[in-house]
Amino acid sequence: MALRKRLLVALGLLLTLIILSVIGYRLLGGSSVTFLQALYMAVITVAGVGYGEIIDTSHNPALRVFNIGIVLFGVAITVYVFSVVAAFLVEVEVTQPFWRRRMQRHINELSGHHIVCGLGDTGRYAVAELRKTGTPHVVVDISEENLKKMGELHLAVLQDMLYVVGDATEEEVLEKAGISRASGIIIALPLDKDNLVVTVIVRQRFPQMRIIARSAERKFADRMSRAGASSTVSPSEIGGLRMASELIRPHVVGFLDHMLKEQDRILRFEEIEIKESSAWAGRALHDLNLKGRYNRVILGLKRLNAQNILELVINPADDTVVSRQTVLITMGDLKDVHRARLDAGA
Repeated sequence: MALRKRLLVALGLLLTLIILSVIGYRLLGGSSVTFLQALYMAVITVAGVGYGEIIDTSHNPALRVFNIGIVLFGVAITVYVFSVVAAFLVEVEVTQPFWRRRMQRHINELSGHHIVCGLGDTGRYAVAELRKTGTPHVVVDISEENLKKMGELHLAVLQDMLYVVGDATEEEVLEKAGISRASGIIIALPLDKDNLVVTVIVRQRFPQMRIIARSAERKFADRMSRAGASSTVSPSEIGGLRMASELIRPHVVGFLDHMLKEQDRILRFEEIEIKESSAWAGRALHDLNLKGRYNRVILGLKRLNAQNILELVINPADDTVVSRQTVLITMGDLKDVHRARLDAGA
């Protein structure tokens, strides 16, 4: 801010000198001197380019003395202006390069995206999955070194990833990531205390936001849930379950690994929400024919039962009628689920 004030002062001095020069040349040069001639003389004198005098000073000592003063003050002020302008440009480029300002404009245009806080051992894999599935997202991390590691691991390309460098526990940083327009957030900071802080901040401001928080300790998982986290994930717990599964059901784990790592197509478990206005509401599963039309396998569905309690139905029968506010859990190619959601009005 101080540098900007100096820049304004320097430009003001330069403008003042030019105005005084124009006035002086017209007053001392006589009635034959036009405004354009006076302005031209002022500019070439202050700039020191030396194109030659268009107002003759050889027979006018007062005008020549005035010209000397303009040259001296002009050189001093011009040097000062250029130094301040150079310092200003350097500061702008160092603190906020052009590509970062352009990236911030892209972030400001997003809506309904997801935010990932923290690019540690957990966050970087969450980002990799969001990128692979084409889910719009913004990354927040306090260190650009973690961003560079993403490129080294071939999980992301720094140049086309939208991110904000800053402390995710600060509301201003979350605002830069578009938290007010986001639909969900993954909080995967290294410390559970920081994850709890971000959970509280987001839940207080956005009651409907879906919040997924990383928790290394069980006590913090409980606190995060009470603070408003939609779900908490323990990397240690998930890792332990994976190791046990590798031991007792290796073929199932192998199938899931193959599904996640398939290169030719992206196979995923995905959900299709049946909204109030959906054309699928009130129709049976066999009429929808998700397998034939969209190559989606229905694994289950979530719906409200007669007691208005949310229930999970695994492997539902073909004659099951899909009601409004039902969520179908399906498996198949990711590109097919986009078509299904579009036809369902989801």
